[in-house]
Amino acid sequence: MNNVVDDLVFRVDPAKINTSNVYPALDEVELAKSYATLCSIDLRSEAKTKKTKSSELTYIPWSSVWAEIKKVEPTARYNVYPQIMDNFGNTRFWHDDGKSGWVEVGVSIKGLEHVMTLAVMDFRNQSIPAENITSTDANKSMMRCLVKACAMHGIGMYIYKGEEIPDNEREVLTLQNECYELVVKKCALSEKAKSTVGDLCKASEVEADPLLPEDAITGNPKNIRDAEVLTKLKKQLMAVRK
Repeated sequence: MNNVVDDLVFRVDPAKINTSNVYPALDEVELAKSYATLCSIDLRSEAKTKKTKSSELTYIPWSSVWAEIKKVEPTARYNVYPQIMDNFGNTRFWHDDGKSGWVEVGVSIKGLEHVMTLAVMDFRNQSIPAENITSTDANKSMMRCLVKACAMHGIGMYIYKGEEIPDNEREVLTLQNECYELVVKKCALSEKAKSTVGDLCKASEVEADPLLPEDAITGNPKNIRDAEVLTKLKKQLMAVRK
């Protein structure tokens, strides 16, 4: 089945939700780590600009955002909250109040869900009267709302704020990527080199965060957010030989 379909859950009656799949109590440390990781993903190269006579809209394609989230958080889900249309429980995936329409989409990561709304709009970025809304209009707004909800978890937030990535964030991001590339390169040399690389990365994680629980140590340099530690790790990785 298509992964996008697998990730989509329509919620109608909370009583019918399978509670066996509900996450345990929220882990503040893990949520903070997830937010920091998603914030560090630079999607500006994926950003598109749509111009109208009166405005200029910058957006990120939903497929790019969701692909990056699933790399970092494979259990992430998004939920579409429909409007119940009658007493029989029939639903429609967009809402309207007789004047205009909107969609509601929530994104859940590690048990934390952020739910956002977005008006159903036309190509001029103007609200469409309720009686003129088509399923195509609503579907486009639904996927845009998905990106908006994802941003609440950190990814693409800079695009919405209209800001450049701060210099310190840029430095950390660059070092993370450089270290990660070195990890891949050095691990391919031999089993001995692979073991050495793993030990160096895990030791660096602990150095960057001495309070990190043992079961949270991954050996992934992209989880390290201390530029000084990353710089040191980079030098150590470069020195690894076969």
